[in-house]
Amino acid sequence: MVAWPVMLKVAEWSGPGGARFAQQYQPDHLSDDQFQPPSQRHWFGTDLHGRDVLLRVLYGAKISLLVGIVGTGVSLVIGVLWGTIAGYAGGRLDGMMMRVVDILYSLPSIIFVIVLFTTFEGALKNWSAAAGSAGVEKSAHLLFLVFGLGAVSWLTMARIVRGQVLSLRQRAFVEASRALGAGPFRILARHIIPNTLGVVIVYLTLTVPGIILYESFVWYLGLGIQPPIASWVSLIAEGAEQMNPIRIYWWLILFPSGWLVTTLLALNFIGDGLREAWDVRGRA
Repeated sequence: MVAWPVMLKVAEWSGPGGARFAQQYQPDHLSDDQFQPPSQRHWFGTDLHGRDVLLRVLYGAKISLLVGIVGTGVSLVIGVLWGTIAGYAGGRLDGMMMRVVDILYSLPSIIFVIVLFTTFEGALKNWSAAAGSAGVEKSAHLLFLVFGLGAVSWLTMARIVRGQVLSLRQRAFVEASRALGAGPFRILARHIIPNTLGVVIVYLTLTVPGIILYESFVWYLGLGIQPPIASWVSLIAEGAEQMNPIRIYWWLILFPSGWLVTTLLALNFIGDGLREAWDVRGRA
């Protein structure tokens, strides 16, 4: 899925023939074949503007997976740092940091996404309007979406990492390292954080589909990926808009939603497999 956009970029640089091939198979390439059902020419059919749905699904995979993976990376950094500091420090600092997590858990996370968008995107729109750079505004919208979803998805990660750190900081190898004069940063970097990676990686594979689904929720609030950029969620929404009592263009919903469901199931199976592979007590 992600390789197809890369192939078209390579074709653009390969010469005039490759450039024509890349232009023909761009996801926004318009034609007169509106609402054509799946066929040998268009395997997934076409949409209102005659664009090939298969191409748009392939490009939508790039955006949806980008949102999921980068958003998960943001939650990884925040959650691991927060949970590690809280678990290793202990005492009052641990109590204060985890009370912050409890408070954030009690509040609707969508509020923070809305605050991020209204605060930073408003200022960016004014700056881009003055500078006349609309491309920067579109890129920043995607950037705010990714970081906003990642910034509200780190709470469970912080709790998981804190629990692991609390059990690891009393182990004999940590005490031995401390007795040999190792400082807190060296102990965390060499002993504690590497021993939490098994649980962290398993949870990461389960966080990616959660963030992709979260993007579908914020899309209906007008905060998600906006046209002409295509994601699986926006393609499903566009297909739903074309449904009417006279005719249902089923391929506009079936194929994007099918790819989305298949990807989410695959990521969940990978997470379950990693958890079973690294869960020594469960195997025993």
